[in-house]
Amino acid sequence: MIVKRSVSTSLARAFFYIVLLSLLSTGIAMLTLASSLRDAEAVNVAGSLRMQSYRLGYDLQGDRTHVDKHLEQYDQTLRSPALLKIEKFWVPAEVRARFAVINSAWAEMEQHIRQGDLQWYRANIAGYVAQIDLFVLALQHYAERKMMQVVMASVVGFIAIFTLVFFTLRRFRHQVVAPLNKLMVASASIERGEFDYPPLNTQLPNELGLLSQTFNRMSGELQKLYRSLEESVQVKTLDLQEANRTLEVLYACSQALTVSTIDQHCFERVLQQVRQKTPVNYLEMKTGENWKIQDGVQHNNQTWQTLPIVLEDKELGLLRWQAPQGVPPLPLMQSLANMLGRGLYFNQAQKHYQQLLLMEERATIARELHDSLAQVLSFLRIQLTLLKRAVPAENQPAQGIINDFSQALNDAYRQLRELLTTFRLTLQQADLPSALQEMITPLRKQTQATLTLDCQIPTQALDASQQVHLLQIIREGVLNAIKHAHANKISVSCSTSQSGVHTVSILDDGRGIASLTEPEGHYGLNIMQERAARLGGELTISRPQPGGTLITLNFRSPPSEQAANVTPVNL
Repeated sequence: MIVKRSVSTSLARAFFYIVLLSLLSTGIAMLTLASSLRDAEAVNVAGSLRMQSYRLGYDLQGDRTHVDKHLEQYDQTLRSPALLKIEKFWVPAEVRARFAVINSAWAEMEQHIRQGDLQWYRANIAGYVAQIDLFVLALQHYAERKMMQVVMASVVGFIAIFTLVFFTLRRFRHQVVAPLNKLMVASASIERGEFDYPPLNTQLPNELGLLSQTFNRMSGELQKLYRSLEESVQVKTLDLQEANRTLEVLYACSQALTVSTIDQHCFERVLQQVRQKTPVNYLEMKTGENWKIQDGVQHNNQTWQTLPIVLEDKELGLLRWQAPQGVPPLPLMQSLANMLGRGLYFNQAQKHYQQLLLMEERATIARELHDSLAQVLSFLRIQLTLLKRAVPAENQPAQGIINDFSQALNDAYRQLRELLTTFRLTLQQADLPSALQEMITPLRKQTQATLTLDCQIPTQALDASQQVHLLQIIREGVLNAIKHAHANKISVSCSTSQSGVHTVSILDDGRGIASLTEPEGHYGLNIMQERAARLGGELTISRPQPGGTLITLNFRSPPSEQAANVTPVNL
């Protein structure tokens, strides 16, 4: 296709016409203004004729020696260049006629002035001055008409230029902007892989018509290549999607378990990832501690598929799910079960390690107390015994004070020994039920009462710090029942509600606690309250109706970000 009308040529022609119109209107305005340069001078000169006419009348009444001089000045004023140009042919006839009347009247006025005819001059001066005023008014109208001509030339030029620009822009938008917009839309459509774009105008006589034709041919060829490539890619994609989905699920599960501390929230994220990325409707993981994590909605009409969670030939739990037959692939679920088994193992190992750290810290505190405060108390007991022997028995007031001091010192020493025993608590088990059994076993030897334990709190629901605090609270409550209740039966019950609230109860059938206020010199109840506060829970002590004492603790598990931190046990 040959370009008949180039865009650049059309624009150049339009710009040329615009410049030509601008020069034309500007030239007319400049010529008109140039012809008006001496209009103000002509008005001033014409106005001065009135003053000179009255001055000549004054000369006739008085000293006439200056009459000739003033007549000469008057003639020079009438022949000044500013007034002589009025006689040109382009000057309006009214202005020229007014000027001719003044010249004719002046000839008669000059004749009577030279004759010294004062009476005639007085009688005709008013009419002559009126003719001068009419001449000045005509000059003023002439100057104003020139300004209007300048304004009209400017307005007409502006309208002509605006009209030319308007039609030029309209034509440019129709033949350039609109085709370019269509080409941009077509390019964006092809970029998205869509070849059904609005038709391009190929009939334009400029470069854009040729470009539209070329673009249509190019898009047709590109569409053929794109379709063939798309079919090939689709075949390969279907082969890779299944493998990629399996890898994606395993990677997401691995990322969920790749944390510093593996807790319940990690396993929940694993199940969520599997259900979101596979067509599984319901998925659950169960362990042997009455602990279950599930995700999805269970359907009674769907079949169950089950795999054991095994690590080193040890079954840790079961993985169950409901899904359409054949999906997800069994190797994927087997890998998931192995991954969950390793996660459970590391969860127990991490918790055991955290417990060992806490026990080591508490053992260090116990050694420091034994090497410092216990030695000082022992020394004070020896010194108090020597003091008692040195004081005569007849000094009853002194002996009474020594006895009171000895009693208080013995109570403090006993409290310190109990505190040291508490701090030296060691655990070899990471799961909560086994750790409770390990802790209560030596306590059974200290009492004739029947001591029972029922723990239904899942180990994974507590971190190491919470577990240690809970063990210490239960130990302190059981010791109090053994020492002070004289009970026949002591029961410890631990459970978890559907809302996630953990409840621990220590009940004995003894004589009941005498007062809910801690006696002076005893700190067991206060320490239990402080530990309950560290668990974020509430500890209550009551006397049930049948008798005995009931200690109840309610608390929740920490969020995942808090559970990852090991909180040291303080005094």
